[in-house]
Amino acid sequence: MSNSDLASRVPLRLPSASATFAIAIAGYLGVNLSPYMIGALQSALGADVLTASWIVTGALLATAIVGLAIAPLCAGPRRRLVARAGLALGVVGFGAAALLPLPGVVVGGLLLGGAGAGGAVAAAGAALAAFRNPDRVAGFNGLANRGIITVVLAVLPVIGLAPLEVFGALALFSLIGLLLSAWLPAAPVHGPQAGAAVAEAVPVEIPPTGHIRQIPVRSAATTRAVTIAGFTLLVTFALWAASEDSLWAMAGVMGTEQAGLTPEGLGIALSGATAGGLLGSLVLTIVGDRLGRAAPLGILLVAGGALKIVEGFAADPTTFIVIFVAWNTIYALAFMYFVSTSAALDADGRWSGPLLAVYLVGSSLTPVIGAALVEVLGFQGFAIALGVASFVLAVPTVAVARLSTRLQREERAATSTTTEEVPA
Repeated sequence: MSNSDLASRVPLRLPSASATFAIAIAGYLGVNLSPYMIGALQSALGADVLTASWIVTGALLATAIVGLAIAPLCAGPRRRLVARAGLALGVVGFGAAALLPLPGVVVGGLLLGGAGAGGAVAAAGAALAAFRNPDRVAGFNGLANRGIITVVLAVLPVIGLAPLEVFGALALFSLIGLLLSAWLPAAPVHGPQAGAAVAEAVPVEIPPTGHIRQIPVRSAATTRAVTIAGFTLLVTFALWAASEDSLWAMAGVMGTEQAGLTPEGLGIALSGATAGGLLGSLVLTIVGDRLGRAAPLGILLVAGGALKIVEGFAADPTTFIVIFVAWNTIYALAFMYFVSTSAALDADGRWSGPLLAVYLVGSSLTPVIGAALVEVLGFQGFAIALGVASFVLAVPTVAVARLSTRLQREERAATSTTTEEVPA
């Protein structure tokens, strides 16, 4: 462990950033490749679409459940162990599904790999909190994730969509994350006693000054406020993610039946949405935390809600595509602000770790949720309901974002003026 592992927040450097972003991509890759996974399962098992979809849903739910269950471990000294164990399971599970096309092996391998991805998601999410300026880090993470996923989604169909290629890609990214895991930022030390305990337990590199920066100790009232804010953020984010992904899941059906969208037009809408997400990531890397978080998140959620409502009344393909791309750009930017808000609440990743897993819970169920809402409310009622949900959820989100911004400023002021002396 280096001295950077003991700092309250560490600067973004290539090794630690590469490890964090690569592990996050490995954990989330199954979500992005789910359409290809369904096709590969049909090829490997001769299964129908419904059966293959339920198997993929099971793998994604395994990722979400394991990520939520194991996230507390990633806020402490076992973060790298969790990441390595999860990534190793991913290599073994996805690798077996790719190389041994036997029904039991394929299904078991995907479930095992999905569970392993949960460890990767939790560890990478917690590690995002270790860096200074969580907003800019969230932007870089989104940029890396969407950039690489875009390339993978484009290249895989060219190579082939058989089990070997699709499940092999999942195993390969798990292996890459495993090889880089040594550079994953560890959880910081809390208080002088903790620093001394770690110094006695493991070899620590002490800077020439003999001083290291430590996380300032929070009062009991502040700790309670952060705990309430953290749980509020997780619940709010889960509901918001479910409402957003419901629109994504129903985009094809809504566009075709309501706006006369062709398959080619849907491809343009989806690719444009991805490009919009990249643009949003780039904006956040440039802006960082200059605007705070409360105002941007409030504006983004209200604007996103308004666009969702307008989308429900779009009657021609061009309007539908333009609104869809604009909405998804806002969605991607808001997602990253949620991540930075959770990371700023606690430097050890107590809230950013489970946040990414919470998203997967809603994401894996949104096709069912979206279809049910459309059946009951119709397309316009469906869009209005999603828009109103964004308006309502903006209130608690802004409150938590304001607290996280204040805590980060206090932490930055404290760590810039105080140091703890650790005897070499």
